[in-house]
Amino acid sequence: MYLQRFYDTDLAQASYLIGCQQTGECLVVDPVRDITPYLEEAQSQKLRVTHVTETHIHADYLSGSRELAKATGARLLLSDEGGEGWRYTYDDGHQTKLRDGDTFTVGNIRIQALHTPGHTPEHLSFLVTDMPRGDTPSMILTGDFVFVGDLGRPDLLDEAAGGQDTRFVGARQLFASLRDKFLTLPDFVQVWPGHGSGSACGKALGAVPTTTVGYERALSWWGKLVERGDEEAFTRELLSGQPDAPLYYGRMKTENRDGPALLGEVKPLAELKVDEVRRRLAAGARLIDTRKKEEHQAAAPAHSVNLPDGNTFETWAGWLLRPEREFILLAPAGRAETLRRKLWMVGIDHLVGYVTAAEGLDTAPARPIPVANLPQHADALILDVRQKTEHEEGAIPGSLQLHAGHLPWRLNDLPHDREIVVHCQGGARSAAAASLLRTEGFDVAELAGGYDAWAKAQQETRPA
Repeated sequence: MYLQRFYDTDLAQASYLIGCQQTGECLVVDPVRDITPYLEEAQSQKLRVTHVTETHIHADYLSGSRELAKATGARLLLSDEGGEGWRYTYDDGHQTKLRDGDTFTVGNIRIQALHTPGHTPEHLSFLVTDMPRGDTPSMILTGDFVFVGDLGRPDLLDEAAGGQDTRFVGARQLFASLRDKFLTLPDFVQVWPGHGSGSACGKALGAVPTTTVGYERALSWWGKLVERGDEEAFTRELLSGQPDAPLYYGRMKTENRDGPALLGEVKPLAELKVDEVRRRLAAGARLIDTRKKEEHQAAAPAHSVNLPDGNTFETWAGWLLRPEREFILLAPAGRAETLRRKLWMVGIDHLVGYVTAAEGLDTAPARPIPVANLPQHADALILDVRQKTEHEEGAIPGSLQLHAGHLPWRLNDLPHDREIVVHCQGGARSAAAASLLRTEGFDVAELAGGYDAWAKAQQETRPA
């Protein structure tokens, strides 16, 4: 048996390729929308993609299952659990629906689907048995059910998909899934989850890629609670302190349920002339400025949102961009295609081209204000775009907390007739958020150094 893990560090997302070298077949689990890495890995191992599946209807990224199955002719296996509203609505003619206990084989590898609801109602985990070595399973792919050191949060449907108190039902389901499915497995079974540290699908995910059933039973925060049947304490701890869920998650859920748009053969991204960029921006397009925030702040192009090229690019694109708009990249020619593929992860497909420099575009400085100057903005709204948990731990008096991932859906809640001073913890998130608000016509300033700088200033001015 061959196992390869693919990991996206931005969204902290893991997908897997499991192959049978004897028969040359392989399965891909939870693929992302850019399917090139799976095709290249299969080819390098002399495997062909014959099966594609996913653990659940994802909320944080756009699935590549449909794309990969279409490109390879592979059998697409999708959950048929969860009830009305949580079953996939699309069928391309080569799908197989999976229920709890269903099995299928990939060469000499047996895969058993286990219905493990809690994070979402339709969630499946996949128990993997390398049959030439025996009938005992060696690993389980848990998706967003069990992470290293944590569990999938059951409140996302309330937070981002319009649910009403589904978190409590989800918590009970998760408790039952752990008790009746996960903890009945042998301790040596390897656990390969769908996310790692940094994902918003849990609150304290571990940074190592894998764990075991026995390790989580013995050392996780929830193991003893489940084994002694304390569902009330389990639910209380599970639901406390969960981070804000970005509101684009609701859109991802719907698109993944109904079938993400197929990309097919994609032409190279075109480099645009400055006059063409100016014309499109004037007509309503947005420029995605991928330069460092300091470069953007020194000369911010009109109609631009600053999403620096780096480990937060996909996350902030999901937070701040709406897919119905037309977009243009400001990025080096050698990065444009890579960044385009990253935007696919969160369903930003309407990218018409790129430009390599801001010369010739209308620009203006957008420099942050020092903390010492904050009293000069006494009438401004102080907007804290951090997580609610961060705000609760310490906040500037009178500030309004609104997570950056909620901004595009809450613009009508913000004043156009009053200055807004935006801050986060250190200044990175607020730079991106402020650029969006500026583009939407708000009078915006950023607080240099964010809350950290403000808190430091308070300590320095406090009497000894």
